[in-house]
Formats: sequence, structure tokens, C-alpha cells
Amino acid sequence: MREKLTIALAAAGGLLLVYDLYQIFLVLPDEAMQGPIYRILFFHVPAAIVGMVGYFVALVLSVLYLSSKDLKWDSLAASVVEVSLVFSLVNIVSGSIWARVIWGIWWTWDARLTSALVGILIFLAYLMLRRAIDEPTQRGRLSAALCIFGCVDEVIVWKSIEWFRTQHPGPVLSIRTGGGHMDPAMERIFYLNFLAILLIATALVLIRTRQEATTREIDSLRRLAHAM
Repeated sequence: MREKLTIALAAAGGLLLVYDLYQIFLVLPDEAMQGPIYRILFFHVPAAIVGMVGYFVALVLSVLYLSSKDLKWDSLAASVVEVSLVFSLVNIVSGSIWARVIWGIWWTWDARLTSALVGILIFLAYLMLRRAIDEPTQRGRLSAALCIFGCVDEVIVWKSIEWFRTQHPGPVLSIRTGGGHMDPAMERIFYLNFLAILLIATALVLIRTRQEATTREIDSLRRLAHAM
């Protein structure tokens, strides 16, 4: 059942992504102020949202692990963090490409950019920590604590353009209070591409969850061997 769901999600996300790419690059016109580079928005922002939402899902799973001591929540949290980190990297790399064209620089120590980089480093440390500790209970406990700490930084990333003077542009979507507005045709494709990326991310999480389940089985066998 899980395999079929994974294939269905990946196929739906892939087909929708192909449609979106056609619309983004061959149908939608250039933006008046930014020119063709604005198209990176259709990947930059959805990747940021998917990554951030994933971290907070992992936060909930980590809390469930701490309260229940059930390793399935820990392994699921690890799967979500790993996939979320990939999309955070897509976000920061695509943002740097946009900044090089619009600002003339690849990077600036802006509040949002800096806090986003700190978040990536925290969750990279999360994955490194999991590789460094063999004992599952200790690994789960320390990973959960680091995930909670990382999500504090993600709140700063989210609110940074409201809390600090920042070079990063403000909200451009009409759903955000005080934000700007996109052309309806562009906004429609934006949401469709967000959906495509979300479907693909969910399929990746399911794949990683299965791999983490195998890791749990290996851990159980290792503990049994040590007990003998």
C-alpha cells in the first residue's frame, strides 16, 4: 500500500511539475521589473515553504518521541528533516542566483538569509549527530532536542522581515496580510508548482521512512546481539 501511494504521489507531482515548467518557461511573460529571472520565484518560495513546514512536522514528531519513547516517531522525524533540508538548500541556492542578477551579489548577511543559513547548519548537525550515535534511545533524545532548537531558528527566519530591517523582499502573495499581489495567472502557476513540489517531497519522505524502518530493524538486531 505504501509503495503504491509513493508511486502515485511521485507520478502526480512529476506530471504536474512538467505542466508547470511548460507554463513557467513558455507561456508566462517576463516580469516588468525583474525580467526573466523572476521565474526562479516559482521554485524558491515553494522550496522554502516545504522545507519550513517539514521542520515543524519533525518538531511535532520529535515531541511525540520524547513523550512516548517510541522509535518510530524518531525515525519519521529524521526522514522529514532530511527531505526538508534538501528543499532548504534549493531555497538558499536559488535565492543566491536571484540575488546575483537583481542585487549584483551572491550573498549578503541579511537577517533572513543569515537565519536561514543558520537553520541549514543546525539541521545538517542534526543529521551528523544521528550518524555519530549508535545507541537508538540516546540518538533519538539528542536529535529531538536539536530539532526543537532548530525550529526556534525557523521562527526567526519566518518573522525576520517583520522584526528586522532586511534587504530581503517583503511578502509578494496576496494571502499574506500587508503583502503585495501577483498577477492572477502567475499566482495560479505558483500554487500549482507549490503543490507539485509538496507531492514530490511527500513521496521522498515515504521513501526515507521505509529506509529508516530498515535501520530500526538493524538497530534491534544489534541490541539483541549485544544482549547475547
